[in-house]
Amino acid sequence: MVNSLTVRAREVVVVARDLLESEGSEGLTMRRLADQLGIRAPSLYKHFPHKEALEVAIIIDGFEEAAAQFEAVSEDTDDPLASFAAAYRAFAMAHPHVYRLMTERPLPRNQLPDGLEARTAAPLLRATGDPIRARVAWAFIHGLTLLELNGRLPSDELTEPAWRMGIQQLQPPGRRK
Repeated sequence: MVNSLTVRAREVVVVARDLLESEGSEGLTMRRLADQLGIRAPSLYKHFPHKEALEVAIIIDGFEEAAAQFEAVSEDTDDPLASFAAAYRAFAMAHPHVYRLMTERPLPRNQLPDGLEARTAAPLLRATGDPIRARVAWAFIHGLTLLELNGRLPSDELTEPAWRMGIQQLQPPGRRK
């Protein structure tokens, strides 16, 4: 969907995403976005019928970026699960508000481009070799990532070993050391 947007709608998504990242979800209002673009708020509705449609476009943009990053790290690696987890964590840390928009409410699957969710998940599925193991791995990776983003883990030397232990335990049979 994001690639099928007009040039101006794509610009709106880019500015909206920047605004979301810099000011958080509270700062992403149609009025604030219009101010950033130098237009009147009603003009935004020529491109997106409502704020939720804009948010879906941001989610799609986030998934497309994440999928590309996950695919890139899955190539030529001795440990695809650890590489995926590191890329997932890095994406969330670099884009915390987009990440939250993508993951903290029901996913608008019916509005995503065909295959985008599967494309984003494919590197994890390949890394684990099993859809159930992939789902468990995603729950672990997502959960620990959210704990980090929300400042819920103490600042101590235990977080990195926890990551390593979790990834090690989720390796496919034959890859565990």
